[in-house]
Amino acid sequence: MDDTRKYRRKQKKRRLLLKTILATALIAILAVGTGAWYIVNQLNDTASSAYQGLNRGEMSELRVEPVDIGKDNFSMLILGSDFREGDSGGERTDTMLVATFNKGDRSIKLTSIPRDTYTEIIGYTEGPFYDKINHANAFGGIDMAIDTVENLLDIPIDHYALARFDGLVDIIDALEGIDIDVTYEFDFKEKSRNVDFTFTKGPTHMDGEKALAYARERKSAESGGDKGRGIRQQQVIEAIIDRAASLSSITRFNDLFDAVGNNLQMDLTFGNIVSLHGYASSIDTIETLQVHTNGQMRPDIYGNNIWYEDAVEEDLYALQQTLREHLELPTDTENELYTQ
Repeated sequence: MDDTRKYRRKQKKRRLLLKTILATALIAILAVGTGAWYIVNQLNDTASSAYQGLNRGEMSELRVEPVDIGKDNFSMLILGSDFREGDSGGERTDTMLVATFNKGDRSIKLTSIPRDTYTEIIGYTEGPFYDKINHANAFGGIDMAIDTVENLLDIPIDHYALARFDGLVDIIDALEGIDIDVTYEFDFKEKSRNVDFTFTKGPTHMDGEKALAYARERKSAESGGDKGRGIRQQQVIEAIIDRAASLSSITRFNDLFDAVGNNLQMDLTFGNIVSLHGYASSIDTIETLQVHTNGQMRPDIYGNNIWYEDAVEEDLYALQQTLREHLELPTDTENELYTQ
């Protein structure tokens, strides 16, 4: 694959989790426009069941007053989890994206944080404690994850959404399956779920169990390990969005909304989601950014040598300034009293 195709794929996959949130807003607007009030009510119920507020309350400690999605610049932490009921340990969030929204030009910047980024986990111990950033949620829940990302990027995180891949089975089945272009042949077996699939290269229609197996594949020679699994997970999300894009393609609304409500956690109300529709036209022009890192082995808290990614200090500082400017917050060049 040449550099141009790699770059385009990288840009595309970073947009997909954000699209899942904005797609809900689009469905809501379409439903209202067509007079489908039953669907609107169902969406409202789904948003209510997915809602889970933060321990900190409605406002970041880095804000003077709460933000209004419909009127203010704001940010959102978007988390993806492959955690399943019965897994040991806490829920690690292997996908971490920060979306910043500027009300003036309706622009969106989407920043990807590598899951192995070595950073201070805020609030885990009385003194400074450093670990992989994807452990923050496992250690202290969404609040700790948000505090840790705020500290890393030096911006307030106003809202969040957490999606769990295990719940995709019910969502995909409610959509009566999705279509995915499989890029290579492989077999997938998982004794714990009594799952045994053979995947062949090319367009494939998948039910929920098969799509979940495709998203989890990382053991074959061509899988690409964890990075390859991340790409396949994004393929599945994109296929769901494509399938759900038309209201006429959905016949099992109750099943769909129940599945979404059971597997999406967020602090957005239905009104918040509808307010996002103003950014819908910006999806294809999202600017994608990334925390640049360099990898190295170092011992963890148990003395085991573990692979970590260290943020490149100069690049991180520049990224912090870019995001603060996008949110119209003071930057070093604008406020001599502002410190990193």
